Formats: sequence, C-alpha cells, structure tokens
Amino acid sequence: MKFAVDLAPMGDLADPRELVRLAVAAERAGWDGASTWDVLGTVMDAPAADPFVALAGIAAATDRLRLITSVVVLPRRRPQLVAQAAATLDALSGGRFVLGIGAGGDPGDFTSFDEPFDSQRIARLDADAERIDRWLRGEGDQPVGPRPVQTPRPPIWVGGGRPGALRRAARWDGWIGVATTEDYSAMQLTPADVAERVATIGAERSRLGRDHEPFDVALFAHSEAGDAHMVAAYGEAGVTWWLESLSPARGPVDALLERIEAGPPRH
Repeated sequence: MKFAVDLAPMGDLADPRELVRLAVAAERAGWDGASTWDVLGTVMDAPAADPFVALAGIAAATDRLRLITSVVVLPRRRPQLVAQAAATLDALSGGRFVLGIGAGGDPGDFTSFDEPFDSQRIARLDADAERIDRWLRGEGDQPVGPRPVQTPRPPIWVGGGRPGALRRAARWDGWIGVATTEDYSAMQLTPADVAERVATIGAERSRLGRDHEPFDVALFAHSEAGDAHMVAAYGEAGVTWWLESLSPARGPVDALLERIEAGPPRH
C-alpha cells in the first residue's frame, strides 16, 4: 500500500503556500503522494484553492510525490480545459499526475452559480471522461495541451460510493472511496465493507475483460501514528492507496503538520 496526504484546500488551506508547505513536509516524512479536492467552498462557507494550480505548486517544490486530484468535478468544468491542465501538470511533474474525477456531491457548488445539480451531470461525466481520455492519448484532429509524460496517458480514477460509481470506476484505472465519518475524525467503512466494494468492481472488470489490467483502490481515511496494524487490514481488503484526510475540520494547520511529520502508517 502507498500513502498520500489528502489536503482539503479550504479555510486556512485555501492559501496555496500552506498546501505546498504541507506537501513538502509529507515528502520529507516518507509519504508517497499528495491529493487535493476540487471544491468551491460552499459547504463550509469558506474560500477554496484551485486543485490544478495548487498541485502545480506542489509539483515544483517536490521530487517524487504522486499528485492526485480527489476529485475533479467534471460536470462543472469544460473537458478540453481539464485535459489541457492534466497534460500540463503531468509534463511539469515528470509523469507524477493522477486524474481523479467525479460527478460532484455538493449541490451548492452548482446552484450558487446558477448551474443545475441534476441527474444529467452523470451523463456529462461519462461523456467528458471519454473525450478527456482521447485528448490525453493524443487522439483526434485537435491537439489539447502538451504530451503527457505517462503513456498512454495519466491514470484516471473515479470517485464515488454508489453502485453506479463503482461500475463506472471499473471502466477506468482506479476507484476513490470515502471511508471516514463526515467530520473525517474516524473510520466509518470497515475492511469488510471495502472488500465488498472491491469485489463488486472486480466482477465488473471481469465482465469488461479488464481484470488482467492494473487497478488502484484509493481510500479517504483517518489514522494516527501507531495505527499500522489497523491500516494493514484495509490493505488486505484491496486498498492500494491510503489518502490520509487532512482538513480544517481535523484541526489547525500546525496539528495537520504534526500528523504529517509523524509519517505514514506503514505496517
């Protein structure tokens, strides 16, 4: 299993310099990646930083961290601009980018800007993901962005917890699930819960004839130093990436930094 710090870019962490500072500390402490959200801050009534800009800053300040969007809300972004940003970030980072995508679960991030929060956003997610896939592969008449370093393109992971989201994730390169309580203070899904979802995805990938291809399972999760045994149980359930949830709800920036410096919960 690999370990990333998941940085909620809101409140004090809306300052991209703080996000970079925490990511640099994470690399120094032995974490494998840094992920961040695509939100407009309406739920917490707080400002929020743009994920692509924040990850570009982290890319420039680190050497080996995987850079993960968790997740880009495709239905409220133009797909050609997402493809351009993803390709640029992969080139800038030397091939360290993972494009996490989702349909979006915060109605306010849509309705506050006169955009509909309806079931059509699922269809838009599917259609736009297909187009982004082609553009990142360099296919089509119109080039979009620089060539990514990774081939055939950066990995695409899909976030969500509903059965439809699991089936959707099975068509791509990974799944991002949320295993924490709403305040990110504890684990809510058990290893058995996660194993059940992984089995569902595996069955769908087998049906699609993709079960022989690599696939990542990333989990929004909560741990403290010394929880390695607990975390290992999730690895046995199929988790390949542990995304340690670090948000303003968990504490001030200094407390988040202290958790990061304690290192990942490796067994």
